[in-house]
Amino acid sequence: MDRVSYTPKPFTGRTVLFLLVAFFGVVIGVNLVMMKFAIQTLPGTEVDSAYSASLAYEGEIAAAHDQNARKWQVDAHVQRGPDGGATLQVEARDNNGRPMSGLKFQGRFERPTDRRADQAVTLAETGIGIYRGSAPLIAPGQWDLVLQGDAAGRRMFLSKNRVLLN
Repeated sequence: MDRVSYTPKPFTGRTVLFLLVAFFGVVIGVNLVMMKFAIQTLPGTEVDSAYSASLAYEGEIAAAHDQNARKWQVDAHVQRGPDGGATLQVEARDNNGRPMSGLKFQGRFERPTDRRADQAVTLAETGIGIYRGSAPLIAPGQWDLVLQGDAAGRRMFLSKNRVLLN
């Protein structure tokens, strides 16, 4: 039998340079793609300016004390429709249990993980102390329901509750 001899090619500086450039090119390329996806899917921040939020904090505390002193009873009901929408109904009663009319309620479904999915709900008074509005298409899952009631241009009521929509 003839023996075939095999002599390997020498490992030159050009080969090493090519391998190093290819390796770091792949690493940098993957990092750039991951950065692009991270920036595109970044939901944002809870508040745009922490300084402004801290300045308004005392006002928020005073408004919460005022709201507690009023002892309003505000109940919200969310009904899912077969078309993927949700109807929000709010019943507002004063501290004596009488329905309150003439308030301007606003609702907002906020996604806890992504502010871009938030949906505002405009509520109209459909009866004495009953306010109703709808969100046309709202995905199933966990949402924060934020209710705000205004009277005479001043916020009188604010609540934030976690709801699960199926």
